[in-house]
Amino acid sequence: MELYFSSLDTSYDTFQETFALILTHVVETLAIPFDPTVSVDLVDNETIHTLNKEYRGVDRPTDVLSFAYLESMNEEEKKSLDGKKVELGDIVISLDKMKEQAASYGHSEKRELSFLFLHGLLHLLGYDHQTKAEEEEMFTLQDKILDELEIKR
Repeated sequence: MELYFSSLDTSYDTFQETFALILTHVVETLAIPFDPTVSVDLVDNETIHTLNKEYRGVDRPTDVLSFAYLESMNEEEKKSLDGKKVELGDIVISLDKMKEQAASYGHSEKRELSFLFLHGLLHLLGYDHQTKAEEEEMFTLQDKILDELEIKR
């Protein structure tokens, strides 16, 4: 597994270790049969706003964006990845939104940043929350993983 990390604020560089721990746990929990590579960028609201507008047509900042490389593959192509090194995609997180949400929800920045990274990672792996059933599956898995890693609210 590889995790490429960049942050506009170096005080968050220590989160690279937390993200690597989450990535490892997800690979083990979901029994992912390939060797994933993920890129994560911690940015400001202005940067994520620009990306959100350009790629999703939404003219406002958001908390996390995921750019999945496997979306265009069919299931047969995905099966052929077993045992191979695979670039999953990019996760972009707004530090500004993360701080706002941590304060709003009354929990630590570590918890909020970990949640956003995990949420983006699950999107890269094909999870979504477009329907109530998908949302329940994805959010239950997120809570389970964060609880197992003792990253509490």
